[in-house]
Amino acid sequence: MKITDHIKNAKGKTLFSFELLPPAKGQGIQSIFNTMDELMEFNPPFIDVTYHREDYLYKQHTNGLLERVAYRKRPGTVAICAAIMNKYKVDAVPHLICGGFTKEETENALIDLNFLGIDNVLVLRGDARKGDSDFIPTPGGHAYATDLLQQVVDMNNGKYLHEDIVNSEKTNFCIGVAGYPEKHFEAPNFNTDFKWLKKKIDMGAEFIVTQMFYNVEKYKEFVTKCREQGIEVPIIPGLKPLTTKKQLIALPKIFHLDIPEELSDAVTACKNNAEVQQVSTEWMVNMCKELIDFGAPVLHFYTMSNPGPTKKIVEKLA
Repeated sequence: MKITDHIKNAKGKTLFSFELLPPAKGQGIQSIFNTMDELMEFNPPFIDVTYHREDYLYKQHTNGLLERVAYRKRPGTVAICAAIMNKYKVDAVPHLICGGFTKEETENALIDLNFLGIDNVLVLRGDARKGDSDFIPTPGGHAYATDLLQQVVDMNNGKYLHEDIVNSEKTNFCIGVAGYPEKHFEAPNFNTDFKWLKKKIDMGAEFIVTQMFYNVEKYKEFVTKCREQGIEVPIIPGLKPLTTKKQLIALPKIFHLDIPEELSDAVTACKNNAEVQQVSTEWMVNMCKELIDFGAPVLHFYTMSNPGPTKKIVEKLA
């Protein structure tokens, strides 16, 4: 079922959904099932599974020379989605990213997803490789999320990359895109960021999932701005509990977000990570209650495949 239909069927009730990371290469899928087992009591209508582009490893040869080798640390997104749908009978939403894939590879992945009965995709540009200062497109791939979005829209219209394909079957993906309540870090200003978001909706995106945030007013302002710009699709807030003190530095650095002073002071005063999680749980529960009162259609938790902190929060809301 499409995410938009799940939201319509909820008739105003706020749903819970969760995002999982594929296990690192060499690890089994049981870790995914263990996470799902912890969260299924909250009846998630869908589960997101992230996609990760290749990075580089450097192997030193006996002659001392270094060889740069492409390496994908967390493969398996499509297979994990299929396994989740088969085992738990919930919809799985794979991320689609630009980096690491040619247009041909993306088309083939979309065909696989369609054959598996996966109805939803979340279209993202994706991150730069760790060794690159900026995002570098894969040769033959997409440079921007709008380009990737257009490819999915084209397939929904029966248009494939090769013009000699005739009588092609149309896919029917419900397409989601990312939204940034605190502005995408590469956008020159907030209004320009909104113009790009509006373009994605006009192109055919049907729902928005936001970057994580820790101030509900940021989400409210973002939703209000979207509605003023004629963006009427569901806007799903993305949420991530804090679990360590280090995240006070790491999250703003990686995700370019603001952590309110009251929360950062409370976390700084904690003696250990257990206290951090207690403070974070209380903060997130209050945030979630505000979001529910505001009418957020879904509370979407970035679990990082660590269900414990998220479960403590949702237990106080369900």
